[in-house]
Amino acid sequence: MTTPDRSDHPDRPDRPGSSAAPGPAPAPSGADPRVHARRWAILAILSGSLLLIGMDTTILNVAFPTLVEDLQPGAVEQLWIIDAYSLALSGLLVTAGALGDRWGRKRLLLLGFSVFALASLGAVFAEAPWQVIAARALLGIGGAAIMPSTLSILREVFTDGRERALAYAVWTAVIGGGMALGPVVGGLLVEDSGWQAAFLLNVPVAAAAVLLGLWLLPESRAPRSGRWDWPGVGQSVAGMLALSAGIKELGERGAADPLPLALLAAAAVLLTVFVRRQLRIPHPLLQVRLFTRRAFTVSALAILLSMIGFGAVFLLLTQWFQYAQGYSPLSAGLHLLPAPLALIVSSMVTPRLIHALEVRQVMGAGLVVTALGLVLPWLVQSGDGGLGYRWMAVALLLLGFGAGVATTTASVTLMAVTPVEDTGGAAAIDETCYELGAALGVASLGSLAMVLYRHHLPDGVPGAARDSVGEAAHTAGELGGGAGATLLDQVTHAFTLGMTPAFALGGLLALAAGAMAWAWVPRHVRPTDDAH
Repeated sequence: MTTPDRSDHPDRPDRPGSSAAPGPAPAPSGADPRVHARRWAILAILSGSLLLIGMDTTILNVAFPTLVEDLQPGAVEQLWIIDAYSLALSGLLVTAGALGDRWGRKRLLLLGFSVFALASLGAVFAEAPWQVIAARALLGIGGAAIMPSTLSILREVFTDGRERALAYAVWTAVIGGGMALGPVVGGLLVEDSGWQAAFLLNVPVAAAAVLLGLWLLPESRAPRSGRWDWPGVGQSVAGMLALSAGIKELGERGAADPLPLALLAAAAVLLTVFVRRQLRIPHPLLQVRLFTRRAFTVSALAILLSMIGFGAVFLLLTQWFQYAQGYSPLSAGLHLLPAPLALIVSSMVTPRLIHALEVRQVMGAGLVVTALGLVLPWLVQSGDGGLGYRWMAVALLLLGFGAGVATTTASVTLMAVTPVEDTGGAAAIDETCYELGAALGVASLGSLAMVLYRHHLPDGVPGAARDSVGEAAHTAGELGGGAGATLLDQVTHAFTLGMTPAFALGGLLALAAGAMAWAWVPRHVRPTDDAH
């Protein structure tokens, strides 16, 4: 067990460059050897379930137009359909991590899958927008119960440092790959079976996860004394909901609107009160002193800043492919594939890198490659905004490869420097960084891209074309003929010139994270060491 102090120093530092292959990891003293023997089956169950969670984050992007056409929700209802899932998920992650530590991680995981399956069935049979909103919120609650439990169970099951690093790498590859594969799977399902199929997919997978989990997963918890911190629960849930909603409203309304600013101010107050309370009480809901460990803090920032660029790319490129390039939803998803494929490959090779090299070198290099992938479209576009798919595919490959290396290293390091009794809270922080990073990317870089898009539109275009690229494409289709083609060319030109600088700004953020990793992660941190 890692000593719960404020140092990043592991008990058994390893020499960088060591190539000795580890032998089979022995079952830990006092542990059930049957659980140890089926650790890879446990990883397979958790990975399959995480793929579902990852896809559910983005699958609605391609199903949404069909859903809107069928149920005809109003503008506010449309926003709630999109946002209910991520708001519930991000608002409850911290509470769910602490609850799993006390109540039992397996128990919470299986409860989360049960809620996920029932909520998906509710969405399939929904006949009104409010029913879809309720189902999406329940899906978020189920996801919040599932995600921290997976990392905590992996920490308990894998006792060998290198095997545990590989398990975390698979976790990162699956969650990131699932988010990126969501549009592809959604495109396939929606084209053949309608928007309901995007939800129906969840039901058999979640049911299988429950049945296999009851059979194979071990129960684990972190023994804690003291009363459950109900005031802390209220502060964390309200604060995270206000923060997530404020970020999303900032993207929708802009900084001039008072609502997002009020929500962000409320989040700052609530989360400050929450942190001060956690530092004061003897049995905190979240061990915020984990942030005194430099490796922990830099790892969390690396995930957050990487996901800002990643989230913006998948939002803007999905629109660019469908509206500016005229691709179908399925084709748009397929053209995004270089990023998830590169992310999966790079995540799987990262454990070898962090065993052979220093963490700061691997994390920093991954963030630099991420930055290059984000900046490349801006560097190679022609003066008139022309940008071919060949260069975009190269950029997606670089982005996926760099983000895979950086986020895998960050997740492995973040969990490795965390004491065993605090793994639920650390897992919640890890996943919150993924969620908030993607939301920040959509809100900040997506908003910047829209401001630049409107700036580059020529005078005289229809007013609806200035609202969004989707409205512009719809208007061009209604005009038809030469006028419609001219408008679509103008929109494509303006959207490309607005999109690529936003990507470049995301690249600068990733580059800043790389500099922090190089400067602040201690040289002696060895996540693959058995002592963690």
